[in-house]
Amino acid sequence: MPEVETHYFESWDSLNAVFAGNAPGNLKESERRLSVQFVARDSWIKIVADSRGDRDKAVAFLSELTRIYSSTGRPVTQSDFEQVLSAFEERREADLQLFYAERVRVSPRKKDLVPRNRAQLEYLRDMRRKDITFGIGPAGTGKTYLAMGMAVSQLLEGHCSRIILSRPAVEAGESLGFLPGNLEEKILPYLRPLYDALYDMLDFEEASSLLEKKIIEMAPLAFMRGRTLNNAFIILDEAQNTTVEQMLMFLTRMGFNSKCVIAGDPSQMDLSNKQASGLLHSTRVLKDIDEIAIRHFSSKDVVRHPLVEKIVNAYQQKHHETGPKA
Repeated sequence: MPEVETHYFESWDSLNAVFAGNAPGNLKESERRLSVQFVARDSWIKIVADSRGDRDKAVAFLSELTRIYSSTGRPVTQSDFEQVLSAFEERREADLQLFYAERVRVSPRKKDLVPRNRAQLEYLRDMRRKDITFGIGPAGTGKTYLAMGMAVSQLLEGHCSRIILSRPAVEAGESLGFLPGNLEEKILPYLRPLYDALYDMLDFEEASSLLEKKIIEMAPLAFMRGRTLNNAFIILDEAQNTTVEQMLMFLTRMGFNSKCVIAGDPSQMDLSNKQASGLLHSTRVLKDIDEIAIRHFSSKDVVRHPLVEKIVNAYQQKHHETGPKA
């Protein structure tokens, strides 16, 4: 005999908001992945399951989505919906409490950042507990995005007084003088991904004000030489494109009461064949230092569009079979 239970909402609008504004499509996907039937009418959903266990899982799934909607006062995002559905499908719903406990609060007008998987969870914990954190893995795993969120959170909570964001400008050989425009115009193309992440964490006016006051500063790696950065949160992106000498220079810029995050993808190196990657070298040399965390991500941790994970897997397989030059 089927197991049946009804879950009630305040209105159809509330029900639709719980399902990320796409109740028909997301209910159908939920049925497929949770092995139950959902019958939605007006302000309620009837759960029909073959077993009590499947019914209870579906009830808990709806309750978790409702909790997220109630706690934020905003419709559940599609990414949050996917995260919750995946957790219940794979029977790791207990992870959700850990993920939300480690969420990163950014601007009050922006959504908190919540880790999407265990690797991201441990990465956030590393950044909170360690002075230097390496995030190594493929595109789409949140290495730079989460580091930016943590930096903004630390700044707004008063744990640091400035944020320094840097990338090596390998494509220009760091010889920016030959490019047209002033310094900011020369380096903007290389720092654009960092700007994109920053504006996701802060309102445009707030971010622009902090940049103008140099509380948030962006600079190519070549401009870091000779500086000592105290009371700062420092992020080095695209670190796979640093040489050994550049990485040592960067790491020794760190001053008192500062944190440093280094993010990179060894599969996307633009260095010449004769140059060793400072990222790979430093993780080998520094792996036994207690104050330093090295967090590795894989294609399974990709949280962008599902197609990105498939692309990453295909390229990694090709690289494994034929080598990087094929």
